[in-house]
Amino acid sequence: MIRLEAISKRYSGIARPAVDGLDLVVAEGTTCALIGPSGCGKSTTLRMVNRLVEPDAGRVLVGGRDVADVDPVALRRSIGYVLQGVGLFPHRTVAQNIATVPVLLGWARPRIAERIDAMLDLVGLDPGQFRHRRPASLSGGQRQRVGVARALAADPPVLLMDEPFGAVDPAARDRLQAEIGAILRSLRKTVILVTHDLDEAMRLADEVVLMRDGRILQADPPLRLLAAPAGPEVGAFLGEDRGLRRLSLLTVAQAAVPGAPRDAPEIAAEASLRQALAHLFETGAEGLRVSGAMPPMQVTLAAIRDAAAKA
Repeated sequence: MIRLEAISKRYSGIARPAVDGLDLVVAEGTTCALIGPSGCGKSTTLRMVNRLVEPDAGRVLVGGRDVADVDPVALRRSIGYVLQGVGLFPHRTVAQNIATVPVLLGWARPRIAERIDAMLDLVGLDPGQFRHRRPASLSGGQRQRVGVARALAADPPVLLMDEPFGAVDPAARDRLQAEIGAILRSLRKTVILVTHDLDEAMRLADEVVLMRDGRILQADPPLRLLAAPAGPEVGAFLGEDRGLRRLSLLTVAQAAVPGAPRDAPEIAAEASLRQALAHLFETGAEGLRVSGAMPPMQVTLAAIRDAAAKA
């Protein structure tokens, strides 16, 4: 769906390129996370997709079409865009914010009204309660949900997300990441996500692209990236706890084995193996019974180790 071919960008007065001959393919219906230290070129790369930044060299193709051949205004209306500050219009209601692109595209009023309610339902906000509110009356998490609803309102095939959860308080961030990630997977949108949060990238992306100095150090699915860093620099960025991060990406259901003592502590099948490991240490149990599993299933230290080795 998205192909970047040898794209480069150098900003005036800066010695090295912000992006330096970068090649990247994002398959349709997948989420690609760009991550790396500040100044590595990840936001510049993202913004070249919708022509907020024009490359000095190379091509950007969306759906097989060179974006340089598309009117930039029309291009941006066909690509969803979510940014850290959300960028909601403060003088407009939630409904008016969500309707921004459908109005520009000339949709009929009944269709727009129906779409507003559908988008609010999708992001977990009651239309009757939120439709007529203004951004100033919303929490950070609610504003971010409205921002996602606005980006998806015209049903774009491609969604760009630039540090989308950076302004959300930590208490709400995990829940919002899980809910928005589930929505994007169910809709099968093609997503490029820029983030500085490694756990966020691992949680949301099908492929994680680690960048430095405008180039790609490694691009792989999360489990492969954590299991086989392409050199010391990648390993240092991923950290010494990357083994635990791998366990965060695997579920109890993936490691469960038959049998469970009747008095064993329980854990949900959808819980992560990292959570299971912590629960085993906290309780001192030899195994955890998988809630609701029939026949009885359990997860043990040995099962966790085997699942991690096979991943």
